[in-house]
Amino acid sequence: MPVENSRLQGFYKLSVEDRRKRLADIAGLSDEHVRAWADAELDENIADGMIENVIGRYSLPIGAATNFIIDGEHYVIPFVVEEASVVAAASNMAKRCHAKGGFVSNNTDPVMIGQIQLVDCEDAGAAAETILAAKGELIGMCDEVDPILKKFGGGCRDIEARVVETMSGPMVIVHILVDCRDAMGANAVNTMAESISGRLEELSGGTSILRIVSNLAVHRLARVTAVFTPEEMSDRGNDAVGGADVIDGVVRAYHFAKADPFRAATNNKGIMNAISPVAVATGQDWRAVEAGAHAYCAYEKDQYSPMASWSKDDEGNLVGSIEVPMAVGLVGGA
Repeated sequence: MPVENSRLQGFYKLSVEDRRKRLADIAGLSDEHVRAWADAELDENIADGMIENVIGRYSLPIGAATNFIIDGEHYVIPFVVEEASVVAAASNMAKRCHAKGGFVSNNTDPVMIGQIQLVDCEDAGAAAETILAAKGELIGMCDEVDPILKKFGGGCRDIEARVVETMSGPMVIVHILVDCRDAMGANAVNTMAESISGRLEELSGGTSILRIVSNLAVHRLARVTAVFTPEEMSDRGNDAVGGADVIDGVVRAYHFAKADPFRAATNNKGIMNAISPVAVATGQDWRAVEAGAHAYCAYEKDQYSPMASWSKDDEGNLVGSIEVPMAVGLVGGA
């Protein structure tokens, strides 16, 4: 949530009720918003309609991570997580990059991939070429399925086809690239993939099996960078020498993770400690977010690698950056 100043001195010392009041004041929240935090238990009838065989409900705490400056604006960020120290650690690191302006973000267009698997094609290579020759027709068929998405500037952007050699023989894998706008997009993409599967069978002479979204959203990337000064990285906040030692340790830890997938896995678990709780708090498909983030760590690389990279600039500052798929939505969902 946007606030005028995310640096909330002594916030952790307040009672739970007083923390809610403080956030309501600085973020301009309504009584209804505050009650949603205080009375957050899911109604049992609603729960019974969400999943199968419901026998109860399970609650998790909502914490507020402070000190975040993102693209020049202050934010307090909700975390839903059971692990102690995660909110504190995120808040602590967020305040250590204020001198250079906090976090700077950018992202690519919200394009998701839908996959259609075609098997038993007599000539897989020729089938892929035939499909690509019909690209315009296929894009039009996809857009007919979701005219509302097209109205808001989204829709099918491209069709790709490639031959994948598998233990079952060559398969033609077709990708539909769909701009989902403010939606996560799985439902729209799946429907489009289903809608053109019959036509793809006609074009390829094969049989379609899987027709489904991919959670490796390589076209839908979120990027963030931040610069941490030696002073900020020190325990006291003003010790450049001590902070420089900390920075050297961070860079060497990154080099370790870059060279060793066993370390990279633990490194990335720590990063997802902050990403997944925000995804849960905002109602996202956090399993899809996690799957995409981890898969991207091995995408077009020699081995599984760290999600974030760390280096020193010419002034001795610590520079961190991360690029991960981020399939999230502001509209739609269950």
